[in-house]
Order: sequence, then C-alpha cells, then structure tokens
Amino acid sequence: MNGVLAAERAQVASACVRLAAAGLFIGTAGNVSVRGAGEHAELVAVTATGAVLADITADEVSVVTLDGAHVAGDFAATSELELHLGVYRRFGSGAAVHTHAPKSTAAACVLDELPVIHYQQLLLGGATPVIEFHAFGTHDLAEAVLRGLAGKQAALLANHGSVAHGPTLGAAIEHALLLEWACGLYLDASRLGTPRALTEQQQLAVVQAALKRGYGRTKPSAGSQPKGIGLLRDRHGRARA
Repeated sequence: MNGVLAAERAQVASACVRLAAAGLFIGTAGNVSVRGAGEHAELVAVTATGAVLADITADEVSVVTLDGAHVAGDFAATSELELHLGVYRRFGSGAAVHTHAPKSTAAACVLDELPVIHYQQLLLGGATPVIEFHAFGTHDLAEAVLRGLAGKQAALLANHGSVAHGPTLGAAIEHALLLEWACGLYLDASRLGTPRALTEQQQLAVVQAALKRGYGRTKPSAGSQPKGIGLLRDRHGRARA
C-alpha cells in the first residue's frame, strides 16, 4: 500500500467493517471518508467504488485531493466522491459517512423530516431533514445534501439512505449510528401511535441541562478537563463549556 495517508486508510477500512457489523452497510452499499491532518489537510482517504465493505482492506481505500484528483490507491474512489468532498469544503468536517442503513432508509421513504422525539437527537442538530431524491453519484444529489446539512450533523436521503459527518471519524460514525437508532425508535413508536415530538422549549431545557451537568462527557477530577462529545462541540470535536 502506498504510504500516503496510510493510517487514515486503515481507519476508513476499520470503520467500514464496524458499520457493516452494526448492520448499516450491506455489500458494496455505502462509503466512508476521512480528511488528512496537518500537511495532509488537502487530502482525503475514501472508500473505493465497488468494495465489499464488510471485509474491505486499506488497499481498497483511495486517496484524493479536495479537488478530486487521484493521489494513491489502485481503485477509483466512490461514486459519491463529490458529496464527500463538498462536506469538507463547506463545513470543514474531519470525516463523513454515507449509508443505506435499513431503518434510516425506511424512515427516508416515508418522512419529510425526522422530528426530535428523543433528546439525544440534539446531538445531530435537532430535527433531521429528508433531502429530496436525486440519482446517486450526481452533482444534484451532492448539492442538495450540502444545502440540507447546514447546521446539522446528519441528514436522510429520500428513498436512498443517510449521510453523517463530524470533526473526527469517530464522531461521524457515532452520528450515523445515532441517526439509525433514532429512525428505529420513530418507526417502533409509530406502530403504537403518533410519535410525540419534543417542543422547542423542551429541547432548550435539555441543552441548558446538558451545559449545566456536562451531559455526554466523562466527569473530570479536580483540575482536569472533561472528555466526550457532549451535546455541544466545536469544529475540532472539543466539548464547548
């Protein structure tokens, strides 16, 4: 394997195996990318098109520039490359995940928006938009997703799947998993009746409680700093005070 972004390529492969084991990836459907750091900040490691994600290796992860030029790897990058690169250019994210996860995709086939029915959805930026359908791998899809992701950590793609991003690969994975869980929760609740969404006032109360109590973070000892993603984070993944 070419040494360019070797660690990041291994991380992408590991993330794919993890997401496949969790049921979010089936066969070749889905893709993951992570942006390089430091002197490699203009490079992106991204899954190759056609790779079987449950057993993908680092050799099946390509490296491209933010302009899409191929730098390393024996295979062409995913057909959703424009979407991934757009996320980095527009939001300054560190990683992105696109899935055809069953519960997220099911919700995206019936909803116009996933409402906030559990406070943990605030980690995703509140209600999750459902982006209008466009054919996969197209400029129209990429542009629609970028518009829909404004202020959000994840979005649903109508009759297609989901996309999530974050300051780190770990955060992007957690956002994708959280969205899948929230969609499953909504679908399960819908069998019992109409899911009850949290009001804006209730959501604000959760944010205030999270800030006060350090929700989602490990509790520090005296003089140390809290860790964890928290309900509010900066673009580098640090929990906001």
